[in-house]
Amino acid sequence: MWQEMIVALIVAAALLHFSTKYLPVAWRRRIVYTLGKRGFNETRLARFFKTQGGGGCGDDGDGGCSSCGSCDTTPTKTNASSGAAHQRVIKLHVQR
Repeated sequence: MWQEMIVALIVAAALLHFSTKYLPVAWRRRIVYTLGKRGFNETRLARFFKTQGGGGCGDDGDGGCSSCGSCDTTPTKTNASSGAAHQRVIKLHVQR
């Protein structure tokens, strides 16, 4: 009897891990939406299932939109060129 209960817990944990990692994002969002309608905390579920929180600004728990970056200032030349300074050149020597 105990062995069957332990196996059931292991299978349930494996199913939960599979559903949080390998299901398509649309299915995970649907699970979060459905469980949110049933009274669960939608923000925690979205974080657990690795989906975005509700689709609007302020849904990430911090009071602001952090996913799209549209609220940020436009990049200047100094910001754009600073990434190029850190690139490393790899030289390939072909032996024939």
